[in-house]
Parts: sequence; C-alpha cells; structure tokens
Amino acid sequence: MGSEKEAAKSYKRKQIESASPGRLIVMLYDAVLEKLDSAEKILEEKPGSDRIERFHNNMVTAQNIITELTAALDMEKGGEIAKNLFRLYDFANWRLVDANIKKDVSAIREVRQVLEILKAGWEEVQDTKLDDSEVKKLSKGLNLKG
Repeated sequence: MGSEKEAAKSYKRKQIESASPGRLIVMLYDAVLEKLDSAEKILEEKPGSDRIERFHNNMVTAQNIITELTAALDMEKGGEIAKNLFRLYDFANWRLVDANIKKDVSAIREVRQVLEILKAGWEEVQDTKLDDSEVKKLSKGLNLKG
C-alpha cells in the first residue's frame, strides 16, 4: 500500500513539474473544488467525533489554495484582469471563512459556482491553439514562480 501511495505522489509531482502555467492554474481550481466538495459531503454526514475537524481542514486547505491563486497574480502586468481576479479570490476567501464558522453549505456552493466559471475560462484558454505571443499576453498577469 505504501508503494502505491508513493507512486501516486510521484505521478502527481511529474504532472505538476511538466504542466504549463495555465494548466497549473486549472489544477489549482480542480484541487480547491475537490476540497469544497469534500467539505460539503462531510457536513451531510451524521455527527461524529472528528466530523467538524475534517470539515475545517478541508475548508482551510481550500482557502490556502485560493491564497496561492491570489499570490500568482501579477497586479502590475495583469491590469484589470488581475484586479478582477483578486476581488473574486478575496470574495471567495471571505465567504469560505464565513462558511467554516457557520457551517454554511450555501456559501460553499456560492464559492464553488464562481470557481467553476473561472476554471472553465482557464480550460478554454488551454484548449485553444494559441501562438506563443498570444499565450504570453494572456498569462502576463500571472506570476507562477511564487
């Protein structure tokens, strides 16, 4: 079992290392949406000893991913797009804090809806055949080097 886990980690690491900047953004959206789905499912469980802790951990991880998306923005080069994404990420984080405190599924769904729309936009950009100069224009508002 341990070797299967290590193989999965290695595969994931290779995916990340070989991904384009835009694909990394899509992967972050996938990860945050997965955490939100898990958190919502946990709230639907009947009460158990670690239910609230597991919910909280998923919510905090989702917030951390959104923080990474925010940190990837280059506000100087990104112009209005970066500013708008910053506002959306700020809103998402604020709603997730509120959802975590109140155990509010509707807030989770609200954030998920926004993130799914953003993810779809990034996927469309990834699926469009663009030349290098067009890709640079689209991604100039992002700084994925951390």
